[in-house]
Amino acid sequence: MAAKKYVCKVCGYVHEGNEAPAVCPLCKAAASEFEAVKEAKKGLDTNSDVYAILYSAVVVVIVAFLLAGVSSALKPMQDANVELDKKKQILASLNEKNLSDAAAKYDALIVADPIINVNGDVVAEEGGFEVANDAVSEENLPLYVADIDGAKKYILPMTGNGLWGGIWGYLALNDDCNSIYGVYFSHASETPGLGAEIAGDKFQKRFPGKKVYGEDGQVVLTVAKGGAKASEESGVDAISGATITCNGVNGMLKTKLAPYYKYLMSQIASTPMVELVPAEPVATDANVEPAATDAAL
Repeated sequence: MAAKKYVCKVCGYVHEGNEAPAVCPLCKAAASEFEAVKEAKKGLDTNSDVYAILYSAVVVVIVAFLLAGVSSALKPMQDANVELDKKKQILASLNEKNLSDAAAKYDALIVADPIINVNGDVVAEEGGFEVANDAVSEENLPLYVADIDGAKKYILPMTGNGLWGGIWGYLALNDDCNSIYGVYFSHASETPGLGAEIAGDKFQKRFPGKKVYGEDGQVVLTVAKGGAKASEESGVDAISGATITCNGVNGMLKTKLAPYYKYLMSQIASTPMVELVPAEPVATDANVEPAATDAAL
């Protein structure tokens, strides 16, 4: 058994043995003045600050690796959900209500997703669906073309700012490239019952049939309180009590729809005209000469 150490609390003398000496050989203090010295534990002291720091660092690293692994494993599923949600929003602007099989319906209705620029030129024949909101610019404008019962619809994406956060949506035009077929709006954090109502049917049903562009190419579509009364053709009545959010929608329409004007007008110009062929006259009693008779001969 290893000898223990005892220290004299009076003079500091250290004694090694199985027990404290009866009298300190230096200061003659009694055995009661000796105190056993605790042996230092070998290895890392779990009560030290160093141990706490190292332990925390190891736990953080392990958790970070676990989260990274889970995130990597779930990313394909997350991307698929984001893609599906985007398709549902585009279909909603086409007044499609049954979206239980949105992916198949999107593939059936959307016939093109080109990327254009502000000059009306086609930058890419496809790829508009992959363009992120923060990548949209005057040289990188995504567009979606739908075919509904043989008639083209042009869907234009939009983003803006409401009262508390971002707002966004899609606006579908008829094949005249100026009258609205349908719209879809959503938001990040607008006030329930007020600004959040831009995502409701009551507000969105005010848009179909409205005119978007004026003769000079400016966006005349306007959201304002009493807007429908001020301009039946292009005015949309705003939501009561949601002035700032509706101003955000109005600003979004003005700025995000304008860059598409030249392309849309080129689509009208390129639409083949139907040549009207005069019909053959139909024989009637009034325009058919009587046949010759024997008496006339």
